[in-house]
Amino acid sequence: DTGTALITRLGDRGRDRHAREDEFQAYDHYLKLYWEDRSAAVEIVDTVGRGGSTITFNVTTEFKLHDDQAELRFFYRGIGTVAEYHNNGVMTPLDDLHYTRTVSVNGATGQPLQVGDSMEFELSQFLDPTVEAKGGRANYYGTTYLYVVGRGLVPWQAHQAASNVCPCPGEASFPIPEEGWLGGKTTLPYQYSNEPDNHFLQMSTNLSSVNAQPFLLGRRAVHTDFLDGKHDEDPANPVWTEQAGKLGPLYVNHACDACHTRNTRALAPEAGSLLDQYIVKVADADADVHALFGALLQPGEDLGASEGTVTLARWVEADGLRRPEYSFTPSAPARFSARAAPQLVGMGLLEAIPESAILAHVDAEDADGDGISGRARVVVDPESGALRLGRLGWKAGQAKLKHQIAAALNTDMGVMTSVFPKPDCGPAQTNCGASGAELADADLDHLVKYFGLLGIRARRGLDDAAALRGEELFESIGCADCHTTTFTTSAHHPFGELRGQTIHPYTDLLLHDMGEGLADTLGEGSPHGEGDGEPDGAASGSEWRTAPLWSIGLTRPTTGSESYLHDGRARTLEEAIRWHGGEGAKARDGYLQLSAQEKDALLAFLRSL
Repeated sequence: DTGTALITRLGDRGRDRHAREDEFQAYDHYLKLYWEDRSAAVEIVDTVGRGGSTITFNVTTEFKLHDDQAELRFFYRGIGTVAEYHNNGVMTPLDDLHYTRTVSVNGATGQPLQVGDSMEFELSQFLDPTVEAKGGRANYYGTTYLYVVGRGLVPWQAHQAASNVCPCPGEASFPIPEEGWLGGKTTLPYQYSNEPDNHFLQMSTNLSSVNAQPFLLGRRAVHTDFLDGKHDEDPANPVWTEQAGKLGPLYVNHACDACHTRNTRALAPEAGSLLDQYIVKVADADADVHALFGALLQPGEDLGASEGTVTLARWVEADGLRRPEYSFTPSAPARFSARAAPQLVGMGLLEAIPESAILAHVDAEDADGDGISGRARVVVDPESGALRLGRLGWKAGQAKLKHQIAAALNTDMGVMTSVFPKPDCGPAQTNCGASGAELADADLDHLVKYFGLLGIRARRGLDDAAALRGEELFESIGCADCHTTTFTTSAHHPFGELRGQTIHPYTDLLLHDMGEGLADTLGEGSPHGEGDGEPDGAASGSEWRTAPLWSIGLTRPTTGSESYLHDGRARTLEEAIRWHGGEGAKARDGYLQLSAQEKDALLAFLRSL
């Protein structure tokens, strides 16, 4: 806010089609060579919001745009097609990479712009044809945004406009009510392009102009095979030779996306199948590092150094619930913990919650007598050696997103970084590979920006009576005692996009004892922090960090099935609730005492998240 203008800076990317074109299913996906010259920085200079009469859009591209087709369109119309706007024009070039266009009239009403006008806009990156020599095509569209004059960017929804809003014969765009902004201003609009498997892949709505290109470069690393450097989407994408050969020799999988497919949670395998999207932590009988395996079983076989395999031998059913039994080759470790790959959206926002806000929910001794004793886990920062509040992972084992990513690179793919430069190796192992950083710090930083700045889909069903009733029940039976509804992020996070956001993650990020039914034979960290200087640095086998619930209702639309809890045993949300024991028993029992209609309402609420 300069006093004379409100200035918004955002990053955009190239897209194949338009936001409302459901017949093509080609808006939310990523096109070939998406990291090569396909991002743009947009600056919105809104003087109307400070008493002026114009809004100017300044655009910086990575490649020269077409002289006659550098289009920027405003105010959705949608009469002939669902890609039609009232005001569609070519920007004025300032040089080969800088363009501008100024608007003073609401194209839908014909009236001067005024505070509160909903101004949908879309940049078209029609690149100069010379880009085709580098690969890919020249014509791309951009993201559909909704800018509210005098207010800023907001997540949007499309529906029929009332006649007193604008003379719109078709649907128009309107802000999603703020109670639906699960991720604050990072929240994404509703999806209209019929691409449910792409829900968890999107840039946050408020992505900064300086982070668009790093976000795309981070995404490229996520989809790169560290054995051969191939990209796992379009086969026409080039091999990233710089990353080839960094896999292993000990590893779980070849690429981030191999376990965290499309950033979703891994589905439980069928009986008899390998746990190829899980990690299995292991230890000896005394819960010490396994002499032959280190801290994690690494079954990858392509490089000839496999530590053995683990198979889901069978599902054991009882009372409508199932639990897994595993089979190991050559032999089972004395202690182990099998954990499915979790969904990845929202991790940056969880990192941005102030420690004080999380610690305010700690009640380690259950002083209030409600049966819930959320406990903070304190871990050692691998870079500085300082003690920090653990908040990421199934047992809150990492404090920072960078450390979570570097740990996964280290143990899951055998890729060393400056954070974890030594391989996971048992004291009796000799085939672990050399120490020393392999992945450049710049590439690690790009991964942090990608995972940290993924957008969260908006809550749905905001006018659904059943879902709203379910929200009340969620509170009244005690679910929110651990699945904390709302936090405000810190004003000091390194990423400006994440600062000062009111978010609804439905987690307290604390450890809770969930009872013997969900307990593993192996905890995490040394017991009670003894001998390693980590106060409260351990999590027992029955303690789990409260899982965030945002986007949980998109599991089935995104994956085609459902799988919940740390080992994927729950096939439905109801099964997940029924497995709650220990500190979760009170809420579970409250659910079981609801009427059938009330249970349906609570589940409808969860599916709306």
